[in-house]
Amino acid sequence: MMPVRLDAGSPAIPAMLALIRESFAYMEARIDPPSSMHRLTERSLRESCAACELWVIGGPPQACVVLTPKQDALYVGKLAVAESARGKGFARMLLELAAERAALLGLGWLELQVRIELTENHAAFARMGFAKTGETAHPGYGRPTSITMRRCLRP
Repeated sequence: MMPVRLDAGSPAIPAMLALIRESFAYMEARIDPPSSMHRLTERSLRESCAACELWVIGGPPQACVVLTPKQDALYVGKLAVAESARGKGFARMLLELAAERAALLGLGWLELQVRIELTENHAAFARMGFAKTGETAHPGYGRPTSITMRRCLRP
C-alpha cells in the first residue's frame, strides 16, 4: 500500500479523523493538558488542506499524518497507525514520505513534538533518526509538557 494525499473534498477525511481519535485515545489518562486532537473536526481537517498535506495509507485509512511546512522544517503532526496495522512499517513509510516532501520544498529538517509523558514515543522517534532539540510548555503550565524532536535531512 502506498500513501495517498487527501484533498479538502476527500471522502476519507472522516475515517482519518476517526483513526486519529482511536490511535490517540490511550494518551488520555497519561497526558496533561489533553491532546489537541479533541479540537480536530472534519471541517478543520478539510480546511487544513490549504496549508498542510494530509496523507493516508489504506482504505479505510490504516495510518495517517499531517505535514505542515515551517520556516526551515516540515512539521510532522497527528502521525497515527491503527492498532491492527502496527508493526507493518507504516509510520516509518510516512516519515520517509515526509522526508521526500521536505526535500521537494527545500527544507532540511523534519520536526515533531511528543508529550513529555510518552517516553515510549520518544524512544521510537529516536530509533527513526530524531533527536530532542527542546522542550515547550502549553499555555498556563509552568513545566515542560512537550519535547521537540528533529531529524536532519541533509548530510
